[in-house]
Amino acid sequence: MIALISPAYAEGGAPADAGIFNIVLLVGFVIIFYFLMWRPQAKRAKEHKALLTSLAKGTEVVTNGGVLGKVTRVDDNYVALEVSEGVELKFQKAAVAAVLPKGTLKSI
Repeated sequence: MIALISPAYAEGGAPADAGIFNIVLLVGFVIIFYFLMWRPQAKRAKEHKALLTSLAKGTEVVTNGGVLGKVTRVDDNYVALEVSEGVELKFQKAAVAAVLPKGTLKSI
């Protein structure tokens, strides 16, 4: 039965433009990666760094762990927060997540 079926051969090879297509595809992925992942992350890091440099005594903040407090002391690497009357906690500056509007913490 196999002798009755003639073999089929391809007429041409792969198109010559396949290399250019692969390069365009790779460049497209790099551009998508840049605009969807790297650039927004760098922007958030820049904003967080600006937030940390703007910390001053009396600023009301929230930490990454959810602790709310008023800044009492600012050091190069650490910040002291008053979380309650007479209770002061020391955190790394990087743990500060956001600055709260003035008057948010009325009990302190």
